Amino acid sequence: MKNFFIILEMKILNIILKIFHKHGGNFLGKIAFDKNPEIFKYFKVNCPVIAVSATNGKTMTNNCIGYTLKKAGYKVVSNVEGNNMETGILSTILKNCTLTGKIKADFLVFEVDESYIPVVFKDFRLDTLVILNFFRDQLDRNGEVESLILRINEFLKTYTGQLVLNNDDPNVARLGQANPENSNIYYFSVDKYDFATEKIKEAGEGKFCPFCKTKLEYEYYQYSHIGKFKCPNCNFGNNEIYRTATNINLKNRSFDIKNVTYNIKGNSIYLIYNYTAAISVCILYNISENIIKDSLSSFALNNGRLEELEINGTPTIINLAKNPTGSNVSLRILNEDEDKKELLFVLNDNLADGFDVSWIWDINFDTLNNVSRIITSGTRAYDIAIRIKTSGFPAEKIEPYLDLKEAINNLYKTDIKKYVIANYTALQPTRKELRQFGGKK
Repeated sequence: MKNFFIILEMKILNIILKIFHKHGGNFLGKIAFDKNPEIFKYFKVNCPVIAVSATNGKTMTNNCIGYTLKKAGYKVVSNVEGNNMETGILSTILKNCTLTGKIKADFLVFEVDESYIPVVFKDFRLDTLVILNFFRDQLDRNGEVESLILRINEFLKTYTGQLVLNNDDPNVARLGQANPENSNIYYFSVDKYDFATEKIKEAGEGKFCPFCKTKLEYEYYQYSHIGKFKCPNCNFGNNEIYRTATNINLKNRSFDIKNVTYNIKGNSIYLIYNYTAAISVCILYNISENIIKDSLSSFALNNGRLEELEINGTPTIINLAKNPTGSNVSLRILNEDEDKKELLFVLNDNLADGFDVSWIWDINFDTLNNVSRIITSGTRAYDIAIRIKTSGFPAEKIEPYLDLKEAINNLYKTDIKKYVIANYTALQPTRKELRQFGGKK
């Protein structure tokens, strides 16, 4: 009865929030979890549960999977807003369950923060877990990457559901051996693209084999430590691949999987990995290739993740970058564009960002292509400005503004194409200011 009344209370509270046009985010889940940390055991689920986790790309991949399943005619419950800790996932469940804990859906699709995989799914059903990548992120919250991987590896030792893993990330591929009894392991990969390199260009993790400690050999790097690798001693990395993206054409925004061409909205190798993971999951659940093709051709996240805007006639691309790899991927997209452009980099150090911003020194500003001016803003506008200056970019072409509105006003004094990079708490305020400046609601 305790859980019954907790859910009833949260339902009433949710109605009150709606009256005041508030979404609530993690609010309902936090209250319910504080009242009963074992409430996840109470829910009754009779449909597949899919979870997507990664340092970067989980929101896009999660929402793409949900979007495709909806296109296929299924009822999907998902935390599409990105509230991905235990309280955010619990909030989504509370809004969609009955008082007796039944969840009426054909699929549950959840984005899950890497640290919370063992927390949420200790007591809640999980049928398919997708893991895209691991990079250093928010060291003051997550600690080093290895400690995070070991926690997830421990959880997977007893997990027997479907596990969809990025075979091009050694930190992810290693998890396929966590439980030798689990035969439901599916690896995906992406073939070499035009801007892949023979040597690593950005900060990366996992240079040594996690099993025999031999240095890994790479045929090529796509970005950071993502690429085609193998261990020359124990053959780690040589796995049977379930789905591989081939014929990567970022200019035409297309790629192939098993002779099927997929057209997408976006032109980043980073996106190809997200979509290859999403396709792999949908095929596992017997979604037709035609539905997947149609879904990918129309899917766009439009929440500041590689979002393309036109502000007063000026093409503008905004992207979230909350760690070195996210920033370097954003700069890769900028550098792969031959047009003249200007950059706005917004850096905050609020609680959700992590107070430690030393990670900006692992951003590769050394080889910016055709960038005529850089504006910085956010609570750490001067820190990122100094970092860019030390990379060799001309100081007279760097303009720091603590006030975001002032930064955007100065950004659009020219009509040159704009790229905007913003970290976690900076993203939505920056997006809002950009849209308001351009007269968009």
